[in-house]
This record gives sequence, structure tokens and C-alpha cells, in this order.
Amino acid sequence: MTSQAPRVQFLTVSEVAEVMRVSKMTVYRLVHSGELPAVRVGKSFRVPQDALTSYLAAAYIEGDRISS
Repeated sequence: MTSQAPRVQFLTVSEVAEVMRVSKMTVYRLVHSGELPAVRVGKSFRVPQDALTSYLAAAYIEGDRISS
């Protein structure tokens, strides 16, 4: 019986931008600043699905915590 490591799902910059409803340039800024982990594949970047999920969870702000 062989156990397989869990498969990592990778998203393109365009897919991340679509999920976050931001521009691709915003995603590139997050990747280059190190805020959003990514893997470079040739000239392209791929973002692990888990990294995006973690980033969004950490960035989530409760409505009652927003100050005006």
C-alpha cells in the first residue's frame, strides 16, 4: 500500500485576481512584496490554493472592527 502526498493545487495570477476581484497587477504586487507566497515557473507565477486561502483568512476584517 503506497500513500500519496496531498496534491497541491496551483492557481495562475489571473485566477487569483478573479477570485479576489482585483487586477492582475495587484496580485503581482502581493507576490513581489512577499505577502502572497508563489512559485515561479519559467516567467510565470503560480500561487498555491492553500496560500491564497490563508492570505484571505488573515486579511479578513470583522465589520465591527472597522473604524471610520
